[in-house]
Amino acid sequence: MTLGTDYFDAMYGRSPDPWGFTTRWYERRKYEVGLAALPRPRYAEGFEAGCSIGVLTERLAERCDRLLACDTSASAVEQARRRAPRARVELRTLPRDWPDGRFDLIVLSEVLYYFDDHDLAEVVERVLGSLQPGGTLLAVHWRHPVAEYPQTGDDVHDALARTPLNRLVGHVEADFRCDVFVRGEAVSVAAAEGLV
Repeated sequence: MTLGTDYFDAMYGRSPDPWGFTTRWYERRKYEVGLAALPRPRYAEGFEAGCSIGVLTERLAERCDRLLACDTSASAVEQARRRAPRARVELRTLPRDWPDGRFDLIVLSEVLYYFDDHDLAEVVERVLGSLQPGGTLLAVHWRHPVAEYPQTGDDVHDALARTPLNRLVGHVEADFRCDVFVRGEAVSVAAAEGLV
């Protein structure tokens, strides 16, 4: 069963930063890996699903002309709004409240394993319907099993790999996976800049 808002409200009720996003080197390094994997320096319209307290949101806002971020926890949204004032941060419960519009960047960082099979399939369909031609999907997830999560990080990345999107970057470590998928031909950064 998909983890609901109550689960996240309880987490933020115990700590304003329950996963240590602001304090752990692991988290800072993971963000750097994900940001470095993005094939373009700038995006026009970005969407970050499940932004939590906005640590990654703040960094993504530097790379997007417009960035919409969302979370299901009001406490997380409040923190993210303060941390990332250049982003539009909204209270949304996915997949039900998936935003209208098209994006050239969609970020799914540490969020997909909270969905059951049905909701995961719906989120993937929403991504496919929202990602512009030539757009980038960044997915980053913890690989170790967590008892209460309906999926593992590997499960959700495997589901993304079965879509019509093309993988441009695949980074796998013992702790996390970082994949970049594109809608269209997977052209390397060097090729895009005419170096090869």
